Amino acid sequence: MLNTTGVLYVVATPIGNLADFTLRAQQVLEKVQVIAAEDTRHSRHLLTHFGINTPLQALHEHNEKQATAQLISRLQAGESVALISDAGTPLISDPGRYLIEIAHTQHIQVVPIPGASALISALSVAGLSADQFIFAGFLPAKSTARQQVLQSLSAETKTLVFYEAPHRIVDSVTDMLHCFGTERIGILCKELTKLFETVQRDSLANLLLWLNEEVERQKGEFVIVIQGAQPLDTQALNPEAERVMRLLLTELPLKQAAKLASDITGVSKNKLYDWGLTQRD
Repeated sequence: MLNTTGVLYVVATPIGNLADFTLRAQQVLEKVQVIAAEDTRHSRHLLTHFGINTPLQALHEHNEKQATAQLISRLQAGESVALISDAGTPLISDPGRYLIEIAHTQHIQVVPIPGASALISALSVAGLSADQFIFAGFLPAKSTARQQVLQSLSAETKTLVFYEAPHRIVDSVTDMLHCFGTERIGILCKELTKLFETVQRDSLANLLLWLNEEVERQKGEFVIVIQGAQPLDTQALNPEAERVMRLLLTELPLKQAAKLASDITGVSKNKLYDWGLTQRD
């Protein structure tokens, strides 16, 4: 009798509100032979709440290759496996890619069980274009590296989405303000679907003020959605910024003029630099 492989299910779990746990997801987690979880202690609380007693196996960045080998062997033996993360849809800034990649190479069926996603939830309430967007995940912890990433995205016209931890939220928004400009629109989505859920939309300058007004506002897990840059042909400067740039360009190289004009006018130095390029061309 031929042995058929099991199925690898990629299962979304709630990001806060337990009522968002789909019936299909619960049924899948009950019927598989093992659940691969990022943090088994965290996931056991969720499963216990729903009366799911399926065994758990840890799968995280420190044991991913070893755990993958064990799980693939079980799948090849005909058992089915569910992959979950601590919250939301697996692989969105969570481990598991290696397991799924190897499963595909071994011709094991991989089935998505959709559900909650902080990324999609934030986009749905941001009021910005979601036809095309760039998800950049978590930014680097150190400011220099973080600013380099943000600078590389400063002229991107697509909507930008980031995840951020509470202890870095002020620093990250500060760096965004410097790289994207004070007037760029941002949306801070804090503790989505949880008791203290907050969606705050404003200019980056005002969002930074809002965060600093109350320390409590800095607590919780954040999704940051940022308006894309305006296309170059629509990046007209206000009269004062244009006057300052024209004066500075008579004495300074473009890069220095843009930086100094940004300090004087509050307009993004990238916008000023791009404007200067069009004048030079």
